[in-house]
Amino acid sequence: MAKSRSEMRNSSHKRPKKRKGLKIFLGVVIVLLAVFGLFIWKVYSDVTGTTDKIYKDVADKEEVRNKPVNVDKSEAFSILMLGVDTGDLGRTEQGRSDTIMVMTINPKTNESKIVSIPRDTYTEIVGKGTMDKINHAYAFGGTSMSMNTVQKLLNIPIDYYVEVNMQGIKDIVDAVGGIQVTSPLTFTYEDYTFTEGKIEALDGAKALAYSRMRYDDPNGDYGRQERQRQVLEEIVKKAATFSTIAKYQSVLGTMENNMQTNLSFADMVDIFSKYRSAAGNIEQVQLEGEGVMMNGVSYQQIAPEELSRVSTLLRQQLELE
Repeated sequence: MAKSRSEMRNSSHKRPKKRKGLKIFLGVVIVLLAVFGLFIWKVYSDVTGTTDKIYKDVADKEEVRNKPVNVDKSEAFSILMLGVDTGDLGRTEQGRSDTIMVMTINPKTNESKIVSIPRDTYTEIVGKGTMDKINHAYAFGGTSMSMNTVQKLLNIPIDYYVEVNMQGIKDIVDAVGGIQVTSPLTFTYEDYTFTEGKIEALDGAKALAYSRMRYDDPNGDYGRQERQRQVLEEIVKKAATFSTIAKYQSVLGTMENNMQTNLSFADMVDIFSKYRSAAGNIEQVQLEGEGVMMNGVSYQQIAPEELSRVSTLLRQQLELE
C-alpha cells in the first residue's frame, strides 16, 4: 500500500535527525580520542624526558654474564639499590652508601628477594685493592666500584642499579601518596614516635626517620636494615598501583631530582608490564655477620657459610644454578 504524502513528509524529516545525531556522536568520539591521544603523548614525552635525565651508564662495571640480561624476554635479573648519605642536612659531597640492598626478580617463579648487606661488611673493595667496609666502595669509586664489589662478595651478576639520595627517600614516599608499615618495636626518633605492632601511615619525613634510627634498636644496624627493607618493599608495591600512575608527574619530578639508574625507558616499560606480579611478591633476606674490631675500627665479618647461603639463594633466583 502506497504511503500518503504526510507519511512521506514525516519520514523525510526523521532521517536527517538520525544522521545529525550520529555525526554529533562521532564528533564527540573523535574529540575524546584526540584528547586521549594527546594525554598519552604527553605522558610518553614526560616519562622519556625524565628517564633520559636520570639515566647514567656504568662504564667501569665488570661483566660477569656471558651476555647481558634481556628483560624484554622476561629473564630474571638483579638490581643493586644504593641509598647514599647526600642530599639531606645540606650534604653535597660524594658520600657513602649507607643503604646497600640487592633485589632479584624472577617472573617465572613470580618471586622477588631483597637482600640487605650491612654497610660495615668487611670485604675486598674491587678496583681499590684493599679490604675495607663495603660502604666505602661508593666513596672510593662511585656506583661502578660498588657494583663490582657486591658482585664479587655475593658471586652474582649485578645487572642494574638504582641510586637514591636521602632527600629522594622523603620525596619518593610523598610522591606515591605515602606508605604504611607495621613497626617491629616502639621508639622515638626525630620527634616521631612509632609503636610496636601498630600500623603506621608514613609521609616522606616520617618514613626517613623510621628507616634511619639505629642506636635505640636492640638489633642495631640489622634492625635498621629490616625497617629499610620494609620501606622499600612498600614503595615498590605502591609504585606499581594505578593510583600512583595517575600521579606520574610528581613521581617523575622526584626521580629527576634525586635518582640515577642504568635502566633505560624501554627497560622500565618491560619491567612494569612483565614483572609487576613478581615485584609484589617479595621475600626479605638479611646477610648477617659478627661484629669485630680491627685496628680500632668496627666491622661486620661475614662467615663463609653465611655468604654461601645468601649467594646460593640469589643464584637460584637468577637461574644461574
